[in-house]
Amino acid sequence: MLRLSELKLALDHPPEALLALIARTLDIAPGAIVSHTVYKRSFDARKADLRAVYIVDVQLTDAAREEALLATHQGNAHIQAAPDMRYRAPVQLAGLAAGLPRPVVVGFGPCGMFAALLLARMGLRPIVLERGKAVRERTQDTWGLWRQGVLEPESNVQFGEGGAGTFSDGKLYSQIRDPRFLGRMVMETFVQAGAPEEILYVAHPHIGTFKLVKVVENLRAEILALGGEIRFSQRVTDLLVEGDGTGATPRQLRGVITRAVQGGATTELRADHVVLALGHSARDTFEMLHARGVHIQAKPFSIGLRIEHPQSLIDRARWGRHAGHRLLGAADYRLVHHAGNGRSVYSFCMCPGGTVVAATSEPMRVVTNGMSQYSRSERNANAAIVVGIDPRDFPGDPPGDAALAGIALQRALESRAYELGGGNYRAPVQRVDDFIAGRPSNALGEVLPSYRPGVTPGDLRALLPAYATEAIREALGAFAQKINGFDRPDAVLTGVETRTSSPIRIPRGDDFQSLNLRGLYPAGEGAAYAGGILSASVDGIKVAEAVAQSIAREAERARTPD
Repeated sequence: MLRLSELKLALDHPPEALLALIARTLDIAPGAIVSHTVYKRSFDARKADLRAVYIVDVQLTDAAREEALLATHQGNAHIQAAPDMRYRAPVQLAGLAAGLPRPVVVGFGPCGMFAALLLARMGLRPIVLERGKAVRERTQDTWGLWRQGVLEPESNVQFGEGGAGTFSDGKLYSQIRDPRFLGRMVMETFVQAGAPEEILYVAHPHIGTFKLVKVVENLRAEILALGGEIRFSQRVTDLLVEGDGTGATPRQLRGVITRAVQGGATTELRADHVVLALGHSARDTFEMLHARGVHIQAKPFSIGLRIEHPQSLIDRARWGRHAGHRLLGAADYRLVHHAGNGRSVYSFCMCPGGTVVAATSEPMRVVTNGMSQYSRSERNANAAIVVGIDPRDFPGDPPGDAALAGIALQRALESRAYELGGGNYRAPVQRVDDFIAGRPSNALGEVLPSYRPGVTPGDLRALLPAYATEAIREALGAFAQKINGFDRPDAVLTGVETRTSSPIRIPRGDDFQSLNLRGLYPAGEGAAYAGGILSASVDGIKVAEAVAQSIAREAERARTPD
């Protein structure tokens, strides 16, 4: 099979035009082509006349002719052999799994879900512990915060089946290196579970919250059908550890202790292989791990605000006269500015045609995030405009807890946002012109903020550190040079955005295990090995493979003792 890239056609080309272009590119008759599959479709917007750009996998009637064409076009980067993207498990456990120990997966976001799915497919019958609720119950609780200002600390945007990505834009693209095409496996699995087939080929695929709910339920059903077990509303509160780490023998994890969210009953669950697939907001669990001596490091992350514009403004800036075309949909953007004070400012988690949502998981704190449905049809576009910070910016109190100092900073900013919003989880907002001028906002303009349960106009200078406010103010003007109208006076800024990524890292070795606790496998976004649905899912696969390989080695040693 051949892979052809950089095939460009007019935006409104007829369906048969792509086949004709493939034939011309290869200088063959269309009848010599058995099939052609679009691997990726994007758009070239560098000129006024937009073009659709394709990467296509092509199969000919004669395999020998494919080889001849590759030889003819040797050195042409746009005509290559199509790579083999099939998934191959690194270990086979058929016939062994029935008597093997059951691994435990903590967390049922994208990372934990794919770790559990792969382990279940290998016959290892994983036990999943999730502090939140099943996705439909969780959705009801989340709407309770948005509509009524009632927070469920264990069931919200951050905690529950599907993870934080369920209440987001559902973006499914990443910049991770992926030589094994594990991301493709994730996408195909999503499609098999009910996601739109177009996520396999559009340049910036997304699913959207409502469609993600059904996909998540179907993935759960497969895990259960394969012998896995999922225990909702069970929070891990402690670890069962053997050894003190002195001498040459490392400490060994022997299980976890959980507490039921309802009733508080505790359970001791024995396990020698625990995948720690926490989200970036599992602060109490981070604190428990730190207290238990698990090696944790503070790491950089970003803080800032959400900005909202009319989606039509972004569409015109990105697509020009083609704005509104059926193929293009709602436009997005990605912006970066290096401010004069040395800070980097960038757009994050851009949600076309979406809403700004309340994303706190702790009482009396306000956190924002962005969300879109599959249609991306809401009036506003929103994105986080954030400033990179590192441990040098974190508070030094309490002494001795430097690893958790980023959490302390997040909490301080979120508490301040709650105060400025006036309570009841309302968020503080400010017009862009007022923010740039350094004056409070007393009223809003035509751009109406989408955040619920409500907003309070004010002065966001009282929210962020001065270096962040200065950098964002400068960046807004720079971004307006790239997107006309980005500094529109009545565009709305909403605070605060603090959970762009995990504030900690849990270091792991080449075997994916904690550096100082054998049997513990830190994974995904909370441990700082992913940043989004796709990369978290891929990391879950890699960690599950490592667990399966470890179990297989132990089983082999048990069968063939010295």
